Amino acid sequence: MQDWFDLPMRWAQLTLVENDPVSYDVRFWLDYIRSIHAEAACLSAGGVVAFYPTDVPLHHRSAWLGDKDPFGDLVEGCRKMDMVVIARTDAHAVHQDVMDAHPDWVAVSADGEPLRHWSSPEMWVACALGPYSFEFMPQIHREIMTRYQPDGIFTNRWDGSGICYCEHCRRNFKRACGLDLPFAVQATDPAWRMYVRWYQECLFDVWKLWDEEICASKPGARFIPNAGGGSLYLLDMCRIGELADTLFADQQGRHGLMPIWSIGKDAKEYRATLGMKPIVGIYSVGLETPYRWKDSVQNEAEIRLWMLDGIANGFRPWFTKFSGTLYDNRWLKTVKDIYDWHYQNEQYLREEKPIAQVAIVYSQQTAAFYGGNEAQKKVEDAILGIYQALVEMRIPFEMVHDGKLEADNLDRYELLILPNVAALSNHQCDQLRAYVEHGGSLIATNETSLYDENGDQRSDFGLADLFGIHYLGRQQSPIKNSYLSLEWPPQGQEVHPLLRGFEGAERIINGISWVDVEPSTPLGETPITLIPAYPDLPMEKVYPRAGHTCIPGVYLRTRGKGRVAYFPWDIDRTYWEVLCVDHGRLLDNTVDWALNGNRIITVNGSGILDITIWQQANSITVHLVNLTNPMYMKGPVREFIPIGSQDLKIHLPEGKKARSVKRLVDRAMMSFEENAGVLICTVPSIVDHEVIAIDF
Repeated sequence: MQDWFDLPMRWAQLTLVENDPVSYDVRFWLDYIRSIHAEAACLSAGGVVAFYPTDVPLHHRSAWLGDKDPFGDLVEGCRKMDMVVIARTDAHAVHQDVMDAHPDWVAVSADGEPLRHWSSPEMWVACALGPYSFEFMPQIHREIMTRYQPDGIFTNRWDGSGICYCEHCRRNFKRACGLDLPFAVQATDPAWRMYVRWYQECLFDVWKLWDEEICASKPGARFIPNAGGGSLYLLDMCRIGELADTLFADQQGRHGLMPIWSIGKDAKEYRATLGMKPIVGIYSVGLETPYRWKDSVQNEAEIRLWMLDGIANGFRPWFTKFSGTLYDNRWLKTVKDIYDWHYQNEQYLREEKPIAQVAIVYSQQTAAFYGGNEAQKKVEDAILGIYQALVEMRIPFEMVHDGKLEADNLDRYELLILPNVAALSNHQCDQLRAYVEHGGSLIATNETSLYDENGDQRSDFGLADLFGIHYLGRQQSPIKNSYLSLEWPPQGQEVHPLLRGFEGAERIINGISWVDVEPSTPLGETPITLIPAYPDLPMEKVYPRAGHTCIPGVYLRTRGKGRVAYFPWDIDRTYWEVLCVDHGRLLDNTVDWALNGNRIITVNGSGILDITIWQQANSITVHLVNLTNPMYMKGPVREFIPIGSQDLKIHLPEGKKARSVKRLVDRAMMSFEENAGVLICTVPSIVDHEVIAIDF
């Protein structure tokens, strides 16, 4: 089948375990897959365990396989339903016979010891960059493709399990880079920087080799790696966006302190480099924790809200179930209900493009070469803080990869936000300048552009001219007990937009990190200024040592038609850690100032909503995901907390006029007003999710 990638809207995955050939009910699974309107399936084939009668030497057959072919049975059943079928392989572990025959295929630790598997100690961890990947796995893929002709092969854990120090990796890295392999993730270590680039090239070589083998067996078939992610992911997402026709995002559920919107963030990060290629979100029906209860079942509310936020942000749903043997049936109805709704409203879910004025820039090079082993704290937490703030602002927004700063990619947005995007090349800085000169607005924080693309510090910010500042050579972190003075005008004069909502306050708290800068151009309005840190103990000594400093807490400039706001402190990262309402309000006011008060949608009402807008050929849809829940920052959600009426004001695309408006969740037509391209309507209540469909 040619160009199958965009056909399926709903996916099913059954990950078999070794004893399934004698214990699972193939007819049950095929009937269930049919009942939920699934259009594609990912089925376990081989790698760690073969679920078909393989003839590849050292390819471990299931000990329960006998004369059965569970993979073949499932493929045949799905083909009868005209489904897209891809085979699942796993490339991260080998059995003892492989170790005996080819010990050089096994990964090695920094102390020179072969790596036993951490969970199944009778097995060994495979090296992802040596002969196992370049010679052995292609044989398995060739056999699967030749016998069963699937539409592609999806491989799990193909990219290694950390730095491998086997003879192949040591020799090949030395030959390519002239250095020994690094022993730690350290941003300033030249060996680490070179390793990141070398590791990527090796894996992209694996990707291309496997894809060529698969395509040779069936033109149009593809290798689809379990790959992709945000700033902390090592493989270059821009390269992935060029190579992949479709991709499956594997953040199956929540654990620890993780907000519901994390799955939507995943969708936006993938879309930042894949564009409108079909992106599928993999959702587990079980608990996702470090304790790996793989046979567990998550409760209904958590499964629903996690899947719905992914769908609202552009993912096509894919449920995954580990083991063909059912120990708990409670998830079956939950997935069926969501898939049934998705099927009934498919015409509004084949999104053509997202509508958003605002985008967050994320940077893998900043995480790798500036953040290093502190990338979560120094890089990702700033992104999370901005993301949380924008959700609370009820602003539809996208994400932009810093490798995709071309004008034709940026011009769709009115505002870019750079949350401590510290490492930028001169070319990237030029692209951002051009964006502002052409009318775009910019909000940047902390050390944005103070380092080049390799993580080496500059003498001044790469965007110093845009920010209107110069670097004074010092950063302060962590800061305690520092504040920001709110600069109120004399009575009767207009209050600066950044101060709206702060009436009655003379100061708010500062952040935790501060970069010392000085203005390079005459200062304009300065609505907030620094109050330097002073002692917090003993209590008798807790009083400010400095009066009014006149040091700006934000630098505001107008460049052409664009507006620029630069915060020399970590308002974003601090917001994520502290969630101070004042910081959220200040960010909201700054976004409003940068957009000059013009928002494409306003939604007034109580609660927390994740809002996205999508344009189809003859309609737009507005997704409203209700995150108003005590467990939305840490799961699982126990129940849904309905919120009351929401008043919407939506600016329609130019030249479009509404013919009808309806709610897709409670299936009701809506009354509306339309005036000068602005549509006004009211949603009476939202339980978990509502979608407003506006037909033109």
